[in-house]
Amino acid sequence: MRISKGTSWFLLAFGVWSWIIWITFAKNLWASDQSWAADGSATAYFVVHAVLTVVSFVLGTLIGLLGWRGVRAAS
Repeated sequence: MRISKGTSWFLLAFGVWSWIIWITFAKNLWASDQSWAADGSATAYFVVHAVLTVVSFVLGTLIGLLGWRGVRAAS
């Protein structure tokens, strides 16, 4: 299956955008008062959002790599 050059660039841009957004989110999550209990342990809020962040990093990476491969193949 071939991906068009435009679609490849879109997927690559989406992967980069995903990393930018989720790095910012992870920093804000770590600094949030809702993330930590009084005894210093992680709250359910933190755990759920940390899992969401990791999954989003993985998907963003895979989508970006797919776009990168499409851009290279179109060259």
